[in-house]
Amino acid sequence: MSNTYPNQRVGVFIDVQNVYHSAKNLYRARVNFKELMRAIVGRRQLIRSVAYVIKTESTPGEESFFEALRKTGFDLRVKDLQIYPDGTKKGDWDVGVAVDAMRMAQNLDVIVLVTGDGDFVPLVEYLKLGLGKEVEVAAFSRTASGKLREATDNFVEIENIPRVLLRIKSDRERE
Repeated sequence: MSNTYPNQRVGVFIDVQNVYHSAKNLYRARVNFKELMRAIVGRRQLIRSVAYVIKTESTPGEESFFEALRKTGFDLRVKDLQIYPDGTKKGDWDVGVAVDAMRMAQNLDVIVLVTGDGDFVPLVEYLKLGLGKEVEVAAFSRTASGKLREATDNFVEIENIPRVLLRIKSDRERE
């Protein structure tokens, strides 16, 4: 585990789709993003928190979810879901997250990536080795890339943070 100091300047970059779907599929839960941020940042100085989301236009409650993220203090980066002629869908922010993290790194001591996606290993290595930054990753242990876990200075298991997972009630439990 890395050492944390109150004067560390922290930037948090959250791959919302990755975290949202992992919580839903693994734990039948939703994520309390406010508690997640509190745990990740701790007593350190938060400089920037960016949440990357994909807009589908067909998901009920999507706009209110985005607004809740904004009210929590996130800068929201929104991209439309791409639907190709053959019906395949694509929506990810990998390049956007990488560019933003590299661009903002000069003003940060610690970069926190909230994702389990192994595609971010080259970014972690660049931030650490190329720029001398401390890099932390927060993700669900069951869906996080092993290579990403190895590359980071500190890996935080989201499922072990108190009050972060809010259980989704089934239709039967709601009756």
